[in-house]
Amino acid sequence: MIKNLSQNPIKEISNRIDWLLVFFIVPIILAGLFTMKSFVPQEDAGSFFKKQIISIIISLAIFFIFSFVDFRFLKRTDVLVTLFLVFSGLLVLLFILDNVSHGAKSWFSFNNFSFQPADAMKLVLVLILAKYFSRRHVEIRNVKHIFISGFYALIPFVLILLQPDFGSAMIIFLIWLGMVLVSGISKTHLLFVFLSGIVAFLVLWFVMFAPYQKARILTLVNPLADIHGTGYNSLQSTIAIGSGQIFGKGLGFGTQSRLKFLPEPQTDFIFAAFSEEWGFVGSILILILFCLIIWRVLYSASIGLSNFEMLFGMGIAIYFMSHILINIGMNLGIFPITGIPLPFMSFGGSHLLVEFAGLGILMSMRRYARPVHRDDMKNEFLGI
Repeated sequence: MIKNLSQNPIKEISNRIDWLLVFFIVPIILAGLFTMKSFVPQEDAGSFFKKQIISIIISLAIFFIFSFVDFRFLKRTDVLVTLFLVFSGLLVLLFILDNVSHGAKSWFSFNNFSFQPADAMKLVLVLILAKYFSRRHVEIRNVKHIFISGFYALIPFVLILLQPDFGSAMIIFLIWLGMVLVSGISKTHLLFVFLSGIVAFLVLWFVMFAPYQKARILTLVNPLADIHGTGYNSLQSTIAIGSGQIFGKGLGFGTQSRLKFLPEPQTDFIFAAFSEEWGFVGSILILILFCLIIWRVLYSASIGLSNFEMLFGMGIAIYFMSHILINIGMNLGIFPITGIPLPFMSFGGSHLLVEFAGLGILMSMRRYARPVHRDDMKNEFLGI
């Protein structure tokens, strides 16, 4: 349901949208577009650049439309459970259709359009965990809520891991872990969670990980051990970043991407492609912009009307931080190559739609925003 605009629609839009947030996002979008444009042939009618323009326009439209939808219905348990079951069903359907892309059953493809259910499931998980913890924040120190909330994350985690999509599965885990932490878990339970994570990793290593996934992780210990195999992507990425030096080689002069030494420069390694052309200074500016985006998201969370809005905003921040840290980490060679896109910058319409949809929902919640004293906000999160 879209709420009617006031008699002054310009003022209504101005109050609803966090224009600082938009202001910080736009340069990152442009950085991604300029980087793609620099290594895609001009004559390529189906270039990444042109497709990305379309995805950005659609995603921005979703953002502004969602900003004026009354999303209070998302507080209803039946709605969230339905969304959870629908997208879990789509993840199962991927195995039935057997549509393999880049070695994984992760996409629904319709002519020139592709959709990755795992992206939408991340947003659904944020919503359902925000709902769960918002009603139980006072008793969150009870360890049973770790297991119950963990069950919500376990289903998509396993379905996504079996595709196999290790990167998206890790995002699911980090969203759950982050939201458990901000909900006020005790130190004892925190230790239990980390020990459980270690046990889970050992089980995955010996039971579920494919040989190539193990090789990618082992590459972290010695990235140059197999530069023609598992270490190739990491090596080329670090070369691209390092060759940019302080001010970069200049737009269109990134040899690693233009000569196709750098794999997937439009998606997984767009940060490396950008860093080669814009150097250390450009990379730092991108990181600053990402920090400012997280700040604005957390600010919107801090003025939420209730614990649900606050936890949802925190979950969105965790979602972005997880993507940023993992993507840039693998570009720098300190994390394994997982195929995680860089928000607002990497090529792809699926992740862009989810990112702007999540921010649109957050903007919608600002209509009920309230000024909250810092101490009151902290007490409400921790349940004290």
